[in-house]
Amino acid sequence: MATIFSHPAVPISLFFFFGKKRIPVLLAIFGIFFSVLPDFDVVAFKFGIPYESDWGHRGFTHSILFALVMSCIVAFFKIKLKVSWLTLFSFLFVSTVSHGVLDAMTTGGLGVGFLIPWSSERTFFEFRPIRVSPIGPRNFFTARGWVVIQSELLYIWVPAILVSIVGIGIRWFIRKTE
Repeated sequence: MATIFSHPAVPISLFFFFGKKRIPVLLAIFGIFFSVLPDFDVVAFKFGIPYESDWGHRGFTHSILFALVMSCIVAFFKIKLKVSWLTLFSFLFVSTVSHGVLDAMTTGGLGVGFLIPWSSERTFFEFRPIRVSPIGPRNFFTARGWVVIQSELLYIWVPAILVSIVGIGIRWFIRKTE
């Protein structure tokens, strides 16, 4: 998996790309939370649920259905968010589903259950440049953890920063030409 530090790169870059008029700060915070939410499935280990189970790590909580349901629930209650239902739903859906997308680009694990409950098949992408993160803080602060951070900086944060800069540049250019 990518680390909890890098999954928020997607909603953060979208926030900067579209700006706070389209993506309010509160929605960006929800997006950051939703981008790490799928990894709450690690609790399954405590209950003896095996990794390869549909309810195990990278299982149902990494599925497209989970992203769809969670985004719909929050979008239905769109409390204090002055955005359209579609904007709210889309931002949260992309934030959540991006978690599985990044995990499917890692070098380890059993793949991602994108289509659970319809299929228990786990998927990896052909392009897998992100080093898989060790689970647990004790294993993370090691030489291997540093290798993971380097790969995430290059393949997650650099593209996220570029997306942010492009969005800021487009908005700046539009304001200058008005």
